[in-house]
Amino acid sequence: MPENTPGDTSVLTRLFNHNTWANLKLLDFCAGLSEEQLDATVIGSFGSIRDTLVHFVSSEVDYVNLATDRLPAVPLPGDDFRGFEALKEGVRWAGDELLGLAIAARADSLVRVTRPGEPIFEYPLAGLMVQVLNHSTEHRTQISTIITQLGIEPPALSGWKYMREMGEFRTENSNIRT
Repeated sequence: MPENTPGDTSVLTRLFNHNTWANLKLLDFCAGLSEEQLDATVIGSFGSIRDTLVHFVSSEVDYVNLATDRLPAVPLPGDDFRGFEALKEGVRWAGDELLGLAIAARADSLVRVTRPGEPIFEYPLAGLMVQVLNHSTEHRTQISTIITQLGIEPPALSGWKYMREMGEFRTENSNIRT
């Protein structure tokens, strides 16, 4: 395995690009669900499919805001569902911003959050990046579970599927399965 050169960000880039790809893939899939299906939930999940989509996309935008005090030109409307295009725009904006933050993060990079009426919080930017990827993965999994309980096959969001769609996964023997 070749060694990474100092400053090589290919792994971070891949992780955050996969996160954005998976979020968009799930949003595209869910756009084809009925209103009743979007309102479905199961015990152990955050809430309905619709509410969970809004929650994790809004959270990604908020993570950027926590670290940079920036918001997209057209901010997401909080907890309200304003359609799939608004959520996709939020995912794209946050994905680009979060990748930039991840690449810039160093061991001593700290996020200091000061919001009126709240205690001041401080934590490593690298820790926030862990939260970003974990949070989205958890909620995509919850939504996939709800979709499965509806008797529908959820979209494949794995790293294998991502590599295939990006043209990066190749086999020399067509009988090999992953």
